[in-house]
Amino acid sequence: MGAGGWDYVTGYDGDAEAALAALRARVFQDEYGSDARYRSLEDLYEDEEFMGTEGTHTILDIDRVVTTEDPPTRSGVADYGTLRPLALDRVMHHFGTHRPSVERYEEVVAAAGEAASHEEHEQSLLGECRMGWTGYYVVLYSADRPTHLGIFGSSGD
Repeated sequence: MGAGGWDYVTGYDGDAEAALAALRARVFQDEYGSDARYRSLEDLYEDEEFMGTEGTHTILDIDRVVTTEDPPTRSGVADYGTLRPLALDRVMHHFGTHRPSVERYEEVVAAAGEAASHEEHEQSLLGECRMGWTGYYVVLYSADRPTHLGIFGSSGD
């Protein structure tokens, strides 16, 4: 089916796992809330054929947060399905600050989406995610207080 990129902004109260769970619940409701095939997120995950071959091409393909800033590796089976923090030096590189705002995150994501060439995309924020079935998050700030996560990644090959 090919790779599909995704990005979200979600509330954050200091717990990345809780933020991921809330986001997944919201996206499940948006995508499958009226779908008789899947009455719950658990029903979706039990469809191993669909999830194993196609996936949702959304945050629903991510099932856990890891704390390492090291990039995932294709040979690291445990890296698939993970969400990890973007390294602080990369946050500084893309945003010019260690405390980007929601508005700045949205600007940087929009600019990445408008990249004119493959090379420009690879150098953009979204280009940081070089492996399918994984994602990154960036803590976003309002008045020097962490309030949201910017989450981006890719599903598929």
